Amino acid sequence: MESIIELRHLRTLLALEETGSVSLAAQRVFLTQSALSHQIRVLENHFGTLLFERKSTPLRFTPAGERLLKLGRELLPRVASAERDLMQIIHGDAGQLRLAVECHTCFDWLMPAMGVFRPQWPQVELDIVSGFQADPVSLLLTHRADIAIVSEAVPQAGIVYQPLFAYEMVGICAPDHPLAQKDVWQAEDFRDETLISYPVPDDMLDLLRKVLLPRGINPTRRHSELTIAIVQLVASKRGIAALPYWSVMPYVEKQYVVARTLTDTPLQSELYAALRAEDAERAYLTDFCNIVRNEGFATLPGLSALHLQNELGETPSP
Repeated sequence: MESIIELRHLRTLLALEETGSVSLAAQRVFLTQSALSHQIRVLENHFGTLLFERKSTPLRFTPAGERLLKLGRELLPRVASAERDLMQIIHGDAGQLRLAVECHTCFDWLMPAMGVFRPQWPQVELDIVSGFQADPVSLLLTHRADIAIVSEAVPQAGIVYQPLFAYEMVGICAPDHPLAQKDVWQAEDFRDETLISYPVPDDMLDLLRKVLLPRGINPTRRHSELTIAIVQLVASKRGIAALPYWSVMPYVEKQYVVARTLTDTPLQSELYAALRAEDAERAYLTDFCNIVRNEGFATLPGLSALHLQNELGETPSP
């Protein structure tokens, strides 16, 4: 009898386990919620049993679901390893990967991803272009970098983009700051505050670019290079800040600061990997992007799947 279980089913179940939510799992595997539910129903109808309890919080898998999860944990890494071996056989396993980044918070997730990549591609020379890069794509075009981590996928000749992930930006303030009493901050709440941010141009800060400046609000500014220093300044009531939720969560849990939603439609930021078009099919570069994406979803809270716009000429990652 031909097996009905496919790799996509196992990936879907693992996404359900990791996210605890049908809607978030659907984003993770680039399906609509109805398509994901259909996948699950096909398996359940075939085996005549439920795979997880629909209304449980947190989501609970049945014994049948747990058995398929076990299969996925065992099989999918082996498949990924075999695919990587094939890429190395076909395309070669040596080269260089120089990374340029424009975001100060990248290193929270970039270093673990590099740790996963190195033993899988030991012949690839992996390095980070030193210093913060205001225009990392220019380093690609001049062959001083091989991947640039950027917050916008701006169409440009000779450059292609791999979507990594989107994440929520939150406002943070001291627990006894007046804004701590508001669950959602609006643009006007920043008008008379000191905004503590990284020392980068305004168009590289999503809060300013997307929320404040379009409404004519340009608050007093104070800068710091380090995330922890920004959190410390906020905790001591020197100002307020907007940072990725996953970067401030440990300090929120320790009650050093409080985190609040930014605007009625929560402010989302995005990360892409930019590559030279001529290198877009180079195996170790595409594998690095996959590792970054997978490690991010596995370790950082509050991420959501990111799709490229059609005008970029790309399709979503599978």
